[in-house]
Amino acid sequence: QVQLVESGGGLVQAGGSLRLSCAASGRLFRIDAMGWYRQAPGKQRESVATITSDGIANYADSVPGRFTISRDNAKSTVYLQMDSLKPEDTAVYYCYAKITAWGPFRPSDYWGQGTQVMVSS
Repeated sequence: QVQLVESGGGLVQAGGSLRLSCAASGRLFRIDAMGWYRQAPGKQRESVATITSDGIANYADSVPGRFTISRDNAKSTVYLQMDSLKPEDTAVYYCYAKITAWGPFRPSDYWGQGTQVMVSS
């Protein structure tokens, strides 16, 4: 069984910072892309940032220069450093990873349970 466990959400004032973490655990054979998505109330889930196993990052148009994605392959963990937060960044943030687990040896998409980020004005 594979799990993604997120941490680091919370309430912060506009202009502040938060760092999200997401650790993968279980029968991990290989982790390919990892990333962060978010879903605000009444809106569709959208991509925030993704990172390949080689460390190549891509960002949504609304966040480059404010958010930084990184990963520690030895710890099977992806991070999202969020700076200069704005009220419109308020959402539930979900961790994503494409993982090949031992046994099936077939890449599948996995999601974390979500962590709430609230930015007050």
